[in-house]
Parts: sequence; C-alpha cells; structure tokens
Amino acid sequence: MGAGRAVVPSVVVALLAASAPSAATETAAVAAGRAIAHDVYKGNCLGCHQVPGDPAAISLASIGPPIVAMKQRFPDRAALREQLWDSTVRNPYSVMPPFGKHRVLTEEEIDLVLEYIYRY
Repeated sequence: MGAGRAVVPSVVVALLAASAPSAATETAAVAAGRAIAHDVYKGNCLGCHQVPGDPAAISLASIGPPIVAMKQRFPDRAALREQLWDSTVRNPYSVMPPFGKHRVLTEEEIDLVLEYIYRY
C-alpha cells in the first residue's frame, strides 16, 4: 500500500514536467513577461493566480483561475490580450485590474506578459 502512494506523486510530477515548456525553449520575451508577471509592483499575477507549469511561480492564490490551458481557453490570442488590457469588458464584475486601461502596464509590457502566460 505504501509503495502505491509513492508512485502516484511521481507520476503526477512526471506528467507536469513533460507538459511544461522547457527552459531551453524560453525566449527573451517570455523571460521578460515572467519578470513582469511575478513583479509585485507591476503585473503581480501571482497575487491572484497560480501558474502550475512554471516552477518559479510560487503562489497559493485562488482569487483568479489558474494560468493553465491558455491556448485552449483563449484560442484567439487577441482575446487574451484584451482580457489583460481590460478584463471588465468581458465581465463588468471582474476583480482583475484593467492593466492597460489604467496604465498599470504599458502596451509592450502587456504583450510580454501575454508571451509568458500563453505558454501554459
């Protein structure tokens, strides 16, 4: 029984590792987007979201949905960018800050964050 329990976590870890983007394939834009998303004075995405595919994204947040399956959830990249720019367009009751509308992030910073989160 104890041996079976040890297998399950290792299988989960292996599956997550296999599905996570490789650090070797990370571009400068993705790295810059990660820096903005993790910066508490800029994007601060980890204040509300978890990014299970990124081992550097340590967060216990549960206010917003986890950053997973982004290509499936937002097949149109432009729709995800619009969500980052002003989430209240799709949901007037959203607690997500309108990063572009309120100029929390520049247009370039929004594009970089998009590069980062669209990987997951």
